[in-house]
Amino acid sequence: MDYKDVPSALLQGASQVIKGKETFLEYLISVLLAGGHVLLEDLPGLGKTTVAKTISRLIAAENGGFLAFKRIQFTPDLLPYDITGVDIFDPDLHSFRFVPGPIFANLILADEINRTTPKVQSALLEVMAELQVTVGSVTRPVPAPFMVIATQNPVESEGTFPLPAAQLDRFMMRLSLGYPPKEAELEILDTNPAELVLTHLEPIISIQDFLQARAFVDQVYCHPGLKETIVDLVRATRNHSDIRLGASSRSALHLLKTARAYAFVKGRDYVIDEDIINLSSLVLAHRIKMTDPRTDPSPLLRRLALENCKKHDFQ
Repeated sequence: MDYKDVPSALLQGASQVIKGKETFLEYLISVLLAGGHVLLEDLPGLGKTTVAKTISRLIAAENGGFLAFKRIQFTPDLLPYDITGVDIFDPDLHSFRFVPGPIFANLILADEINRTTPKVQSALLEVMAELQVTVGSVTRPVPAPFMVIATQNPVESEGTFPLPAAQLDRFMMRLSLGYPPKEAELEILDTNPAELVLTHLEPIISIQDFLQARAFVDQVYCHPGLKETIVDLVRATRNHSDIRLGASSRSALHLLKTARAYAFVKGRDYVIDEDIINLSSLVLAHRIKMTDPRTDPSPLLRRLALENCKKHDFQ
C-alpha cells in the first residue's frame, strides 16, 4: 500500500465498526497520524472503548497480529505503579527485575481518567509528552506508535478528580462521539458491529506504511501566513477579557501538527485556513480557562480563528 492511501484506508476500516461518525473519525485519525493523544468526553455506552479497539486492530504489528492494546480502568484506589510497572525482588536471581505495567503498549485506553487521584493521573505526564517511563533510576521507552485515548463522563462529577491544566495540555485534541444519527443507529441494531464486526476485523495497514504516513505529515506544506495565524490565535487567548488562562506554546505546536495531519486525511498536501478554523476549538478549548467557568469557549475560539485568518494573505 502507498503511504498516501493510509488515511483513507483507516477511515474505511474504522467506518465498518463506528457508524455515522465520519467527521469524528477524520479528527481521530488526524491525531493518530500527528502522534498525539485524545481526550474523549462522552456519555456511557456510545462506543468510546470500541473506538480504541478498532484503531488498534487496523494496523499490523511488526511480529504479526494487531498493535498492542491495553485498557486501564481508573479508580480511586489505583496506584502509579499499577500503570507504569514496578521493580520486584526475584528470589531466584537475588536481584530486582522490572515488571512492566499496561502503559507499555501501542494504544492505551485510559477509561474514566478523572476517577483516580491526581497522583495517579500524573503517572501519565512523562509518557504522554516524552514517550518514555521512568521507574526508580531507569528510563524505558514505550513502543512506537504510542497513543493514549482517555475518556471521562462530562455529566457525573461525584467521586471525580478534575484533570489539572498540565495534564489537559498533553492531549492534542478533545473530542466527543455524540449520539449517532437515526439511520446509523438502526444499522447498529441490525449488525451489532462492536461484537460481530470488530471481533473479525483484520489489519489493513502495515506498521511500516503507517510510520511512513506519519513521517509525511511533517512535510505537508503550511503557508507562513497560516503559521502566523496560529501564533496570533494562541496569543489572543492570553489577552482576552473573557479568558482567565490562555493557551500554551505546546498548543500552537499541536494545532499546526493536527492541521497538517487533517489536511493529509482530507487528501491534500497543504494546509488551508479552514483547517485552522475547524480545528481551533478542538485543540484549544480544553487548554484554556474562561473567566466565567460556565461559558463554552468553542464559539469564542472559532471567532478568534476567523478574525486572525482575515488578517493574513495566504497567496
